[in-house]
Amino acid sequence: MQNIFREYDIRGIFEKELNEQSVKLIGYFLGKRVKEKGEFAAIGYDARVHSPILFKWLTSGFNKAGVKVLGMNLVATPVNYFSNYTDFDGITPVASVMITGSHNPPEYNGFKITIDKKPFFGQDIYKLGEEILSSYNLNIPDDIDYIPIDAKKRYISFMTDEFKNLKNLDKKLIFDCGNGVAGVVLKDICDNLKLNYKGLYCEPDGTFPNHHPDPSVEENLADIKKALKGDFDLGFAYDGDADRIAVLTKKRNIKGDELAILFAKKMKNPTVIGEVKCSQVMYNEINKIGKAIMYKTGHSNLKVKIKETNADLAAEVSGHIFFNDRYFGFDDAIYSTFRVLELVKDGMDLDFELESLPKTYSTQELKIKTTEQEKFPLIDKIKELLKNPPSDFPKIKNIITVDGVRIVFDKGWGLVRASNTTPVIVTRFESTDESLAKVYEQKINGLIEKAQKEL
Repeated sequence: MQNIFREYDIRGIFEKELNEQSVKLIGYFLGKRVKEKGEFAAIGYDARVHSPILFKWLTSGFNKAGVKVLGMNLVATPVNYFSNYTDFDGITPVASVMITGSHNPPEYNGFKITIDKKPFFGQDIYKLGEEILSSYNLNIPDDIDYIPIDAKKRYISFMTDEFKNLKNLDKKLIFDCGNGVAGVVLKDICDNLKLNYKGLYCEPDGTFPNHHPDPSVEENLADIKKALKGDFDLGFAYDGDADRIAVLTKKRNIKGDELAILFAKKMKNPTVIGEVKCSQVMYNEINKIGKAIMYKTGHSNLKVKIKETNADLAAEVSGHIFFNDRYFGFDDAIYSTFRVLELVKDGMDLDFELESLPKTYSTQELKIKTTEQEKFPLIDKIKELLKNPPSDFPKIKNIITVDGVRIVFDKGWGLVRASNTTPVIVTRFESTDESLAKVYEQKINGLIEKAQKEL
C-alpha cells in the first residue's frame, strides 16, 4: 500500500491497491487537509472504466471529512486544474482532485491533487499515506452526495475567447487523442474557432483500443505520422489525461525543450524554467534573449518553481508545458496546442527555426532497472565516485546536482537521476559531436556499474 503514495501523485492498480477502503480513506484524510482551507473541493475523472467508481468512493471520504464535493465528471486534467481559478455560482473550490492513471496501463488509476492552487506532493503525500495506513480499519459509510458543476463548459468558453484570433486559420490540422480525454474539450474549441481539422481516436475509451496514450513513445505516433505524409500541415498528440503534448510537422517530432525555445522567441525578455533533462541548446538560446533556469524534473516541482520565480514558461522534454504568460502556470496540452497555432499564424516556420539551432546529438531517456531502496543511494555513490573519476573519464567542466547528477563536459553533458515514480535510474546524453555522445554514455554507464558493485 505504501507504494501508491508517490512523489507527484497517488497511483496504483484498481481494486488491488485502489480499493473501496483505501480510496475512502484517501478522501477522508485528504478532506481533513482541505477543510483547513475551505469547504469545497472539485473532483473530475478521466476515461478509465473504473474512474467513476473511484469518484464515488473518494466523494464518500470527503463528505465524512465535512468537505462538499463539486463533481465535474469526465474532464481533461487541465480542466480540473482550471477549476481552481473558476467561480461556480459564487463558489470557488479551494482544492481539486483529478482521478487519472495518466499514461499508465488501463488497470492503473490515481489522484493528482491541488490545494490552495498549489500541487499537493512530496512529503505531504508521504505523510498522508502514513496516516491512512495507521488508521486502515476506520469505517467510512457510502455518501455519494455532490454538487454538479460544468467546468468543461467554462474551460471551452475561456479557450474560445482567448484564441479567437485563430478563427478560420488556413492550416489543415490532425489531432490524435489516443482515446483519452483530450477530445472531450478539443473538438468543441476547434469547432468554435472554425478550424480545419481531423481527429483520431477522440472518443474516450479507457481500454485504449488503438494505441497506448503516451506520445513520448514513438510507436504510439505511427498513425499521426502516417497522416502527416498526406496533406495535413501540422499534428498534435496527447497523453491519456491531456497534460502532455507532442507536436509534429511533416519533418519532425518537436520535443518539449524545443517548444520552449519557439515559445520564448515570441516573448519579451522571457524567464523560462527547464528540467535537468532539457538540451543545453535550450538554455543557451533562451539566455540570449532572457533568462533560463534549470530545475528538478516533475510537473509538481515545476509548478512550484514557476510561481516562486514568476517565470513566463516552464517545460519538460516529455511534453509537459506550463504557461504563466497569459495563463495560470499549470501544464495544459490543450492550451499549448493553441499557443503553437498562434506561432504558425504569426508566420513562424517551425522547421526552419529548429533547423537553425546548433546541431547536437542526444539520446532518448535511457532507463536502468534498480530497486526503490537502492535508487537514491546509487546516485549518492555516483556523486562520491565523481570526486575522483577514472583516469580515462572525459574532462569534467561542471557538476549540477539540482536533480540527480548532470555532468557537464567541454562538448556536451550526461545525466544520471533516480526516477521519483518508478524503480529505475534515468540517463540521457548530449553532445555537439555524435561520437562524443557515445563516449559520454559509455564512460558514465561504467561509473554506474561501478557504483552498483560498491553499494
